[in-house]
Amino acid sequence: MKLTGKHLLVDMYGCSFKTLDDLALIKEAMLTAIADANMTLLNFSYQKIEPQGLAACALLAESHLSIHTYPTLGYAAIDVYTCSDHSRPDKAISVLKTFLKPEKVKATTIKRGDFGSEKDMKPKIKVTIAPLRRVKNTGAKVLKLLSRNR
Repeated sequence: MKLTGKHLLVDMYGCSFKTLDDLALIKEAMLTAIADANMTLLNFSYQKIEPQGLAACALLAESHLSIHTYPTLGYAAIDVYTCSDHSRPDKAISVLKTFLKPEKVKATTIKRGDFGSEKDMKPKIKVTIAPLRRVKNTGAKVLKLLSRNR
C-alpha cells in the first residue's frame, strides 16, 4: 500500500509568554511556514483563549497545520500533516522554530497510511492461558498439602 502522508507532531518548550500569546506573530509565523514549505493555504482560523493562549489552524490543499499555545507553560503543540510529495513539513517546523525560539523541541514523525503488507492490517491478538494454569496448579498443590496434614 502506498504511503498517504507525513504527520509531524512537535512540542516546543521554553518559548516566551509574550510570543505564545501574540496572535499576529503566530499568524505571521504560520503563513511564512506555509509559504516556505511549499504548501497552499485554503483557510486560516483561530481562537484566542482567555485569559491567555490561542489555537490556530490553517487548512491546506495538502492537509493542515495547527498550533495550540500555552503561554504560562512556555509550551506550543504543533501539528503538521501533509499528503503531497512537493510540500516540506520539516521546513515548516524550521520556520516556526525561528519565530517561537524554543529552548527545547520534541518531534515525532508518523507515516500515515503505511500499513506495509495486507497481513500487517489485521489486528494482532495474543492469548495466554499460562497464568490461569498456574493458579489451577497452585490451588491443586495447596489442597494436596492440606489433605496430607490431616
